[in-house]
Amino acid sequence: MLRPAKAATRTSEAEFHAAPGAVEQVRYGCALGALLSVIAIPNAVPITHCGPGCAQKQFHALSGISGYQGGEFHVPSTNIGNREVIFGGADRLDELIDATLKVMEADLFVVQTGCIPGLVGDDVENVVARWRRRGAPLVFAETTGYRGNNFTGHEIIAKAIVDQFVGPSTAPKRARRVNVWSALPYQNPFWRGDLGELKRLLEGIGLEVAILFGPASDGVAEWKRIPEAAFNLVVSPWLGLGIARHLERSYDQPFLHLPRLPIGARATRAFLAQVAAFAGIEARVVEDFAAREEREHWLYLRDFSAFYSGCTSQYRLPSQVIVAGESAYALAVAGFMVEQLGLSPGAIVLTENPPESARDGIRAAFRNLAEGVDAEVVFAQDGPTVHRLIRDHDRHGEYPIVFGSTWEAGLAREIGAPLVEIGYPATDEVVLSRSHVGWRGALTLVEHVYTTVVRASTLG
Repeated sequence: MLRPAKAATRTSEAEFHAAPGAVEQVRYGCALGALLSVIAIPNAVPITHCGPGCAQKQFHALSGISGYQGGEFHVPSTNIGNREVIFGGADRLDELIDATLKVMEADLFVVQTGCIPGLVGDDVENVVARWRRRGAPLVFAETTGYRGNNFTGHEIIAKAIVDQFVGPSTAPKRARRVNVWSALPYQNPFWRGDLGELKRLLEGIGLEVAILFGPASDGVAEWKRIPEAAFNLVVSPWLGLGIARHLERSYDQPFLHLPRLPIGARATRAFLAQVAAFAGIEARVVEDFAAREEREHWLYLRDFSAFYSGCTSQYRLPSQVIVAGESAYALAVAGFMVEQLGLSPGAIVLTENPPESARDGIRAAFRNLAEGVDAEVVFAQDGPTVHRLIRDHDRHGEYPIVFGSTWEAGLAREIGAPLVEIGYPATDEVVLSRSHVGWRGALTLVEHVYTTVVRASTLG
């Protein structure tokens, strides 16, 4: 039975934002960490102009402890030091680009800067421009670490590829082609499976779908065809909106912004209906596709209901959902757990440090998670702050389940709640192609959640 949301917290968000300080238990990389976004484009290679170890640390942090995703790590780097700080590192970068083009094969190279060249003023843009005039497929992206985190870097890189590599276009628009912008590669442990499932769902209603990252993408060739799309689709509370607005200006492409990643029957039907209406696809196409998908979906849930209704005496089933993580997955998971499984929303703490200009829109997306049920969110990056906000939230009479990261393991034990890892860092999950999107993904999420619940009850 759905219940209205309780008061958000006793400790205000403003209190924790009043004085800046160190961030413990970090939950993202620096802007240079968006080199993972380049690696996620098939047959694209980042070239990093940065200090020694920076590129390696970003890769292993975001890939290694975010579900042990793996991936190819072939990132040329200048590894600049004291000499380059004093005399500049442009010549060293020029040598590195020359060597890289001789020994590595790729359709696109993205030259990224770290903090040192940004501080000493290396003219990286001019170095790259000289190589581009010779016909080399190079792009320059200023991803100095102090410009922001890897979410910021991701949008910087995407815009750089559009402007410097894709360039102006007079290609005619294809009426049902769509570019999809959603999960941040590697930061989200489930990005590969989720993008693949989004593609399958959208193709199921007759769209020609361009996925720009991961195994579901055609790689650099897909980027070259960005101008052909009739529209762009942003499936995220805020990430990708800057890219979509840039493409609207560059190619006169409209965009559809749907904040909530669809998980479950209701959300997925609503999602596809909105996309179809925007694309001019008849409603019956969505109905026919949904009917085929849901026949099997509801059979599985019918069988699950025997466990859900009959095992309460044996297992303690959660009644409140707590989330600590980035806004995209927090919104999707909390929405599914509240709307379809009947849990009440507890503390929801968003950790990716979105721009101030995006925060009101994010808050609005969490309103009406289900009919008559709103959720209040707070923004915090520091681990102890996140945990204090969760402790201070009202849990009276509720048995919570925590959706978060490895950092929440101790907190979950402290408040006696099962923990499901859905965000970075995730060291107790190995993720390959798992997805939580759509009808199929919802079943996977239900399996994951209630396996965790059963195990916690057994071990407890």
